[in-house]
Amino acid sequence: MSQWKQIQQLEGKLLEHVDNLYDDNFPMDIRQGLASWIESEDWETAANEESVAKVLFSSLLTQLDRMCSQESNFLQRHNMKIIKQQLQVKYKTNPVLMATVIATCLREERRILSSACMQEQGPLGKSLQNSVSFEKQRNMENRVGLIRSSVQLMDQAVKHIENLQDDFDFCYKTLQSRDPAENNSKETSKELTNLQEMLNRLDFKRKEILLKMDVVIKEIDDLMTSQLGPALQEWKRRQQIAAIGGPLLSGLDQLQSWFTVTAQSLFQTKRQLDKLGELVLKVTYESDPIPLQHPQMEERVKYLIYHLIKSSFVVEKQPCMPTQPQKPLIIKTGVQFTTKVRLLVKLPEVDYQLKVKTTFDKDLPPGRVSRQFFILTNNTKVMDIEDYSDGCLSVEFRHLQLKERKYINGTKGNEGLLSVTEELHSLSFEACFTVQGLTIDLETCSLPLVVISNVCQLPGGWASVMWYNLLTDEPRNLAFFANPPRAAWSQLSEVLSWQFSTFAGRGLNREQLCMLGEKLLGQSASCNDFQVSWSKFCKENMAGKPFSFWMWLDSILELIKKHLMPVWNDNYIMGFVSKELERNLLKNRKPGTFLLRFSESHLGGITFTWVEHGDNGEIKFNSVEPYTKNRLSALPFADIIRDYKVISAGVVPESPLKYLYPDIPKDEAFRRHYNSHPSKAYPYIPSTLIPVSEVRSSASISPPSRSPEPPMTPGEFDMLSEQLCFEIDTMSSPYSE
Repeated sequence: MSQWKQIQQLEGKLLEHVDNLYDDNFPMDIRQGLASWIESEDWETAANEESVAKVLFSSLLTQLDRMCSQESNFLQRHNMKIIKQQLQVKYKTNPVLMATVIATCLREERRILSSACMQEQGPLGKSLQNSVSFEKQRNMENRVGLIRSSVQLMDQAVKHIENLQDDFDFCYKTLQSRDPAENNSKETSKELTNLQEMLNRLDFKRKEILLKMDVVIKEIDDLMTSQLGPALQEWKRRQQIAAIGGPLLSGLDQLQSWFTVTAQSLFQTKRQLDKLGELVLKVTYESDPIPLQHPQMEERVKYLIYHLIKSSFVVEKQPCMPTQPQKPLIIKTGVQFTTKVRLLVKLPEVDYQLKVKTTFDKDLPPGRVSRQFFILTNNTKVMDIEDYSDGCLSVEFRHLQLKERKYINGTKGNEGLLSVTEELHSLSFEACFTVQGLTIDLETCSLPLVVISNVCQLPGGWASVMWYNLLTDEPRNLAFFANPPRAAWSQLSEVLSWQFSTFAGRGLNREQLCMLGEKLLGQSASCNDFQVSWSKFCKENMAGKPFSFWMWLDSILELIKKHLMPVWNDNYIMGFVSKELERNLLKNRKPGTFLLRFSESHLGGITFTWVEHGDNGEIKFNSVEPYTKNRLSALPFADIIRDYKVISAGVVPESPLKYLYPDIPKDEAFRRHYNSHPSKAYPYIPSTLIPVSEVRSSASISPPSRSPEPPMTPGEFDMLSEQLCFEIDTMSSPYSE
């Protein structure tokens, strides 16, 4: 089943996430109409190679022309033509950006599908699932609904008090205006008794409504303290985890509904108190409860409104560069980034000309960082209503850009306190909110940011973002890396699996995580509560290696993303296997059985090892020199597996690879990933680049006193490949002399 068909079978909430992927940059109409073609192309490669991107861009336009010609609906055909024109304008000069957008959408689709199929969750995933349990949501809905009903009933009670007061006022003034000569003592006494009864009833109703208001205000206060505030904090925590590859983020629309109803109830209560204050000006009496209780209750309501609205100003989308959509909170100087803030309180009477100003490193203590930056572009925008999201009030900054501040004396201050990727910064948002006579200064801030000046700093920056958001829920602990806490392996391993799910389409299974743990921690990894230090994870080199654990793992992620994605997603790469385990797995297998694992000695390398059985029963293991991104850029990995040959002295080259571990025939496993070679219009027979290794005999090449020579070097490999291609072309071309 195609990926798009699987997407369409998802449940409602997950479909909402899919819906958010598509906009004018890549309309869903194209994804729907060209689903098969889009999924068959290599957008990951195109996102990194302009020549490939240009070819795919041209093919996309051709496919759109075909769609238009086959569309019978006039309106749909018209819309397709407009979409094509818009894409031409947007991507004609930058087809790589188009490829990046499409590759990102396809990756996110795979991530959404992965989350839908996820059966095993780690401690983080389980805790986040518990935080949004249906029972908690239902309880919140019930409480918010009861408060709303209670406040609406008080509206009727206030109206009833007003009517009672009007009746009393009319009777009192009627009696007061009567001529004393006409007064009959018995009649007057009766009317006075009636007035006293009316006043007693009015006093009772005033005390009753104030008591009910007090109960509702306390209920709202408790709701905000015990449920609404924690629910917002849980959402912010889930936003942190989603930022580093965790479960998809949802629930903000639900929060907005709760915040809005609570705010409406508070404002309605405030209007009721204002009305009671007006009634007192017309009728009051000794021991009147309204003047005694009204000021205190009004202050409490104003405080709750102030607190609720201030907390409802949130960062909906954390700062992120469009070129690195899966790595938010890393900003490169001179590169635009986007962010979005939202107000969770929706009130029809709000003045929507709400200006939001962004500030970088606001109120940062002097000496905290060695580099300082300022926002180069326009940093103020007006919030507006979003029609497609139930009318929320939000603003998206799409073209922010940072520039480093120049220093007159040429020094930056506290050089060397922290590395560039450990320095944390923040982006602040400010606005002034006015409603119903209340003025509220709003302020919120992004999660801590890492600012880089070169893409080579991206892996280190992402490690910092992961570590921070895994281990703390503090929104602005910019001194975090002055003394970074340790991480439990049970949590860290879950985050590492998310990286593979996000960037490579498939997470790590229990065995792979166990292998990774042993790589990082030795045998201690068997204990999930083992604590990993920040230095051990990212800064210290692994034993005997010139690189850290994270640099090694990140290079593997890059290799998968750019060159191994189809094979990885088919679960054909075992990956993290030590040489010892590799031999134990292969020794009892059929000759020619091989497995694929990532190199332990090369950054971003993959190798394969196969087993042979000698005539004397000797078992021999052969490992090829690791293939890195440079070698895989010239030849797809599946084709390497298909065409791989070994040259031995006096023996015709042959493929030693027969079965993918444990016993899958090679072609059965990899056939669908082989590159096809379509026939060309001109009469040449196509040639194939064949990866070859040479097994050299020490008796025929090396003097008896010397040990066997090492395997072929990359240079020898390239020379031999070129020679083979030249010979094949020469022999096969009908025009050769």
